[in-house]
Amino acid sequence: MTGDPAVEHLAEATAVAACEAIELLEIMWDRGGESLAPTAVSVSQLRVLYALERHTAISQRALGEVLGSAPSAVSRLCERLEALSLIRRHRAHTNRRLMELHLTDRGQACLNELRNRRRNALLSAVEAMPAPAHTALSEGLTALRHAVQARGRAPD
Repeated sequence: MTGDPAVEHLAEATAVAACEAIELLEIMWDRGGESLAPTAVSVSQLRVLYALERHTAISQRALGEVLGSAPSAVSRLCERLEALSLIRRHRAHTNRRLMELHLTDRGQACLNELRNRRRNALLSAVEAMPAPAHTALSEGLTALRHAVQARGRAPD
């Protein structure tokens, strides 16, 4: 906190507005079947796909640390994703006790399609905004992403 009540009030109002926007986005994703494609996966499984996209050839143990999840939960998530052919698991060459995880082409295609659907759904809403608001929204979202990453609460 800054100690300045006006700044703190503005920060609170901005956080509330962001929460409201996120709630609308969640509804929008679910309403149109936008949540996932081409294969239905849970939010937890989606987090695994995002992590594997950022960290190629990550061990199952390291993935658990990235996700903040217990080894048994990570194992179940990975079993389901492997059954859907979205990830591939195999023993690490350097340490046969470790399971190494990789995003498959199908897993990458799933993420790409998800992003395309979400972008297209958002595009119609953004186009309805006044042009100056596009720049403000873009700059604000970029600053928010950087702030969250700097605080260590989001993956890099």
